Amino acid sequence: MLPKNFHNILIVRTDRIGDVVLTTPAIKALRQAYPAARISVLVTPSTYDLVNGNPYVDEVLVDDRQGRQKGPLGFLRLAGQLRSKKFDLAVIFHTKRRYNSACYWAGIPFRLGYKNNKFGFLLTHPLKDVRALGEKHEAEYCMDVLKAIGIEKGDLDIFVPTQKEAEASVLAWMQETHLKPNEFIAIHPGASDPAKCWPAADFALLIDRLTERYPVKIILIGSPQTSTSAQDILRQTQKASQILDLTGKTSLAQTVSLLRRARLLISNDSGPVHVAAGVGVSVISLFMRDEPGINAERWKPLGPKGFILKAGPNAAIKVNDVMGLAEQIFQKEGQYEIF
Repeated sequence: MLPKNFHNILIVRTDRIGDVVLTTPAIKALRQAYPAARISVLVTPSTYDLVNGNPYVDEVLVDDRQGRQKGPLGFLRLAGQLRSKKFDLAVIFHTKRRYNSACYWAGIPFRLGYKNNKFGFLLTHPLKDVRALGEKHEAEYCMDVLKAIGIEKGDLDIFVPTQKEAEASVLAWMQETHLKPNEFIAIHPGASDPAKCWPAADFALLIDRLTERYPVKIILIGSPQTSTSAQDILRQTQKASQILDLTGKTSLAQTVSLLRRARLLISNDSGPVHVAAGVGVSVISLFMRDEPGINAERWKPLGPKGFILKAGPNAAIKVNDVMGLAEQIFQKEGQYEIF
C-alpha cells in the first residue's frame, strides 16, 4: 500500500522531445496532488530546455551518457547522485534497464512505471504495458501511471517553457532578417523514422502553393539530420527565395522561441509537433503510418489548434489535402487575405 504523502519525488523521462513534452500534464498533476513536495525531473541533455523553467518543477537533473554518466562508472555516478537526493518516490515514464536499475540502487522505496522486459521487475508498483496498442494518447498513458498514488485524472494541457537567451537570439535574428511574428509558416520535413516522412517533392509543391496564395515566408526547421531533406525540398521548389533554411542551425530552445512566433507549423509526426502545440501555435501533423503504437490516436498534437492528416492503406496524403486544411485554419482564425 502506497503512503498518501510524498515529500521528494523523482520523475524520469529520458527519451525524445515529444515524449518529454507529453509528460508535462502528469508533472502538473503531481504538483497539484503534492503541492509541498520537492519535484525533480531526470532528462537527457538534449531535452533539458523543455523542462527547465517549468513552474511545477523544482530541479532538473541530467543524465549525460556521453559525458559524466558515460559507461559503467557513469551509471554508478548516476545512481549515487539519485541516492544522495533521498527521493521517496520515483515515477519512471521511460522504463529502461538503466533507469529501473538506477532508481533501485538509489534506494528509492517506491518506484512506479510500466512493466516490460527491461528490468521491470525492479519496479515496486508496475503497471501492465499496453502502450503499444495505441488505444490512448501518450499523455493519457502517462497519467495512468499516477493512478497507483491515487491521482485518477487531470487535464491534458501541455507546457513548454522558453529560455531567456534563446528568446533574445531569435528576436535579434528576426530583426536582422526583417521577419515579423505571424508572417511565416514553419515546416519540419524530418522524423525519427524515414517511413514517417512525407515526400520532399510534396513539401516543395506545398511551399509553392502556400507562397503563391499567402503573403508568407517559409522557414524549414529541424536537426542536422533533417538538412538532407531540406536540400531536397530546396532543389525542387520554385520559391527558394522565400524559404529560410534553419535545419541544423538552431538549438532546441531557439526552435521553441521560433515556433512561438510562427503562424503555422506543418510537420511529419515528430517532436516539433508537440512543441508547437505546447506554445499555442496551430499545427498540422502528417501521419504516414497508422499502425498500433505509432498511430495518430497516441501521438496527435493536443489542444484546439492541433490538426492531423492520415495516409490510408491505399491513399496518400495529397498536397491539396494539406493546402485545404491550412486554408480552413486560416479562415477559422481570421488569418491572411488571399492574394
